[in-house]
Amino acid sequence: MIRIERPACPNPTALTTNYKHPQNKEALKKASYNKCMYCESHVSQIAFGDVEHIKPKDKFPALEFSWENHGYACSKCNNEKRNKFFDQTPFIDPYSENPREHIYAFGAMLRPKQGSERGEITINEIGLNRADLLEKRDKRINELETAIKACYRTQNEHLRECAMSALITEITEDKEYSMVVQALYEAHETE
Repeated sequence: MIRIERPACPNPTALTTNYKHPQNKEALKKASYNKCMYCESHVSQIAFGDVEHIKPKDKFPALEFSWENHGYACSKCNNEKRNKFFDQTPFIDPYSENPREHIYAFGAMLRPKQGSERGEITINEIGLNRADLLEKRDKRINELETAIKACYRTQNEHLRECAMSALITEITEDKEYSMVVQALYEAHETE
């Protein structure tokens, strides 16, 4: 999970009756780099993507058409979350807060930071450590580790700089599972 900047609603008129309006959905999709706001999987490669209600519309009907209550999610995370909501420990909203205050990456696994109950609820209830995600994250980590090793194997400074530049493009927030690969990159203290 990464922090996402919520764009202005491109079509507020449509939002009053259709929270899934294509223009508005596209804005949420673009803001999240076409990734699920929760698991960071690229969504449109395998599905259409869902306009997710951060606070469930069943429990918060007044927020059904509220732009601040919408996000872009994959159907797996959206189905896991369903209409769950915990008043004292709400799920992390990556559009209004930094998930890194509650969650950290330990290899392919996401863990609650400093005993954060909100981090734990978000990870467990949305299934952010489900087997398919762990497998995909682990693959990305292995790719990054191979690239890091290549950077340090060469003795040629120019080749090392080229490899590092290529590596840096692989850890940007638009890439899948950027939270875990950024954590690996930081652990290697590569600069």
